Amino acid sequence: MAFDRLDAMRAFCRIVELGSFTRAAEALVTAKTTLSGQIQALESQLGVKLLHRTTRRVSPTTDGAAYYERARALLEDMDELEASVSQTRTLARGKVRVDMPSPVGRFLLIPALPDFVAQYPEIQLDLGCSERVVDLVQEGVDCAIRGGTVTDPDLVCRAIGQMRFVLCAAPHYLHGKPAIHSPVDLAQHRFLAFVFPASGRQNPVRLQRGDDSVLLEQTPAMRFNSGGAYMAAAEAGLGFVAVPLCEAQALLHSGKLVQVLPDWSLASMPMSLVYPYARRLSARVRAFTEWAVNTMAEDPLWRL
Repeated sequence: MAFDRLDAMRAFCRIVELGSFTRAAEALVTAKTTLSGQIQALESQLGVKLLHRTTRRVSPTTDGAAYYERARALLEDMDELEASVSQTRTLARGKVRVDMPSPVGRFLLIPALPDFVAQYPEIQLDLGCSERVVDLVQEGVDCAIRGGTVTDPDLVCRAIGQMRFVLCAAPHYLHGKPAIHSPVDLAQHRFLAFVFPASGRQNPVRLQRGDDSVLLEQTPAMRFNSGGAYMAAAEAGLGFVAVPLCEAQALLHSGKLVQVLPDWSLASMPMSLVYPYARRLSARVRAFTEWAVNTMAEDPLWRL
């Protein structure tokens, strides 16, 4: 079989991003032996060693790291060039891998996706929705929506919205228990906490009213690292919770949950769009990011 340099370049870039021949082969839906042959041919053609291989990880050599940056930029240019001369209805085409918190996906972007599909029928989305913070480069993710403060210096970060929270509980939990008129009264009740699965850090709950601000510091009766399980615990009457308003809204309307301390608000979580500094946005990724940003900006539940 003739050596295809572009295919070999794509294979090399995926191996660098995923740190593994096996994972790259799975992502590219090809045999591991095929990738090995492509890399050997590419190294032979260039006359340099591109990868360090150990039993645990594959990483680029100094020459390999430099080649990766130029090769990825070239491949993105090739994709945009092909799209620009395409006779299809849209210039944006190809696969986009994106990651986001579950509430953003379930309650904002996924319900709006028919609009995106109508605008960009040639783009194939690979969506990840979870409470896990992914490594964009290592996992080959093009862009992500993140909640909280973004401190990674290797990421471009653009503030795009807010995740608003509400304090609530099931009516049958509150029945017959001490009334809650102020944050001080919460100490007499069972507090259910949410824990971020990647870090194990508990989501802080801060109540605000005018100039008053109270950080809830009581020991939780239970802790959960799944948003779905957390909501189920609230519905079951296990205690009061601080949850994204988007998740609680339907349950509040139906009466399955009621708001606690409605004259106090909870601090919102900033939402940001992030992507690697080293990666230029292709037309297809730009199309998705701008659509996502506009979708969030048009929704009063999420916009800044």
